[in-house]
Amino acid sequence: MGVQDDNTGQDSEPRQPGPEGAAGGVAPRLDLLVDVVDEHEEEVSENGRTVRHQGIYLLPNLFTTAALFAGFYAIIAAMRGDFENAAVAIFFAMVLDGLDGRIARITNTSSKFGAEFDSLADMVSFGVAPALVVFSWALEGLGKFGWSTAFIYVACAALRLARFNTQIDTADKNYFTGLASPAAAAILASAVWVCHDLGLVGTDLPRELSVVIGLLTAIVGFLMIANFPYYSFKGIDFRGRVPFVVMIAVVLVFGLITLDPPSILLVAFLAYALSGPVMQGVNRRKRRKT
Repeated sequence: MGVQDDNTGQDSEPRQPGPEGAAGGVAPRLDLLVDVVDEHEEEVSENGRTVRHQGIYLLPNLFTTAALFAGFYAIIAAMRGDFENAAVAIFFAMVLDGLDGRIARITNTSSKFGAEFDSLADMVSFGVAPALVVFSWALEGLGKFGWSTAFIYVACAALRLARFNTQIDTADKNYFTGLASPAAAAILASAVWVCHDLGLVGTDLPRELSVVIGLLTAIVGFLMIANFPYYSFKGIDFRGRVPFVVMIAVVLVFGLITLDPPSILLVAFLAYALSGPVMQGVNRRKRRKT
């Protein structure tokens, strides 16, 4: 006996659930999910008119989600005592974070939602994750000094990201004001990685070294909110032509990093962190001369 159709009053065959069916398949499940989660709407300006668009761009947000997952994994790895993988996960988050913005600009899929999502993901991957990794690795035995320096880093990362979001439309695209949070996280991650390769982990760390790591954590945090200028590398045109010698230089850099990745990365990011105060001093000297 068939099922009676509401419109015709005739018997019809029972509908089988399936991925292509409008009833009982994927579509009703998606409709149910849409009823639970409101659709995202965003206002954009097109040709001088304000237009509302629904939905989000998938590709750049996939990279942002992957960066967020890498930061979360770094926290879980640190809780398990796997500090090497925790440090490497932060570097993976750094690479993915650099890709999502560039992909959004290249594919013309930038949006306010993507910018806010990226900022929140950065707070986890480059604010909370590095602080917890360093705290679990070296600062836990220092008592109040240890957790206070870790908190200083987290708070400075939040302040840095909030200031960046409010100045994004007016700031010079070629320079950051303050050390970028991914670079700050890279300093802490590479320090953990170097010491792990040397066999210095947890209770094996001398107290003096733990204090130095705590001071480094606080100093790197303050560099994020300082008014030092840092080159952003956003002016590099990856789609344009460059001299052949540039490609040779890139090969040499990769070869140098493979010799000792943690040590080379630590030196490179420490040099980048120092470049801000040095550039500030050079600019002040030029202004005095003029």
